[in-house]
Amino acid sequence: MKRDEIKEEVHKDMRRATRLSKQSILFIHQEKIEDAKKLLTEANKLLRKLEKISRDHLDLAYSGIVDAAYEEYAEARTLLLLIEENKFPNPKKIGVPSISYVLGLGDVVGELRRRALDALRKGDVKLAEDSLLLMEEIYVELVSMDDAFFIVPGLRRKCDVARHIIESTRGDVTIETRRSSLERSIQELKEVAATQRKTRKARVR
Repeated sequence: MKRDEIKEEVHKDMRRATRLSKQSILFIHQEKIEDAKKLLTEANKLLRKLEKISRDHLDLAYSGIVDAAYEEYAEARTLLLLIEENKFPNPKKIGVPSISYVLGLGDVVGELRRRALDALRKGDVKLAEDSLLLMEEIYVELVSMDDAFFIVPGLRRKCDVARHIIESTRGDVTIETRRSSLERSIQELKEVAATQRKTRKARVR
């Protein structure tokens, strides 16, 4: 196979790997975990195929479309492990370059915000709070890597975006927590009032 044909095939595979990873993230939010895993297995096969090809064509492993595929895959795998096992994977475990892992981790913050908002809509404040804690943990880890800002392109911007996302999510969670607390207090007052009315009626009889 000619080099141009190989390059075209690599680009086709990487676009598919990116799509599979994006779709798996949607399935994760829809709680279709097994479907998400199947798509990530397919994406992983394409990335492993790239590794074999790059042994003879090393330059093909260094392009924007390849970086995007690894980054999207790292984001999806990290999100899945956080939700399923509540732990962070390392780049070696999921088979991605360190830079792709770090950038993908930055994007996980946005997906956790979506998870938090979905939880709030369902009235699950605890899940929203847990998602916010994970977001904050990721942000702290990213900004603590001082040297990474110089060697990971786009990391500083992702950290800035993550900070804004976290601030917005914290505000949403705080508002919902207060609203839920107010509703509970009102309900308790209603129950107390109802009990008092029953007591008074019993005494009149």
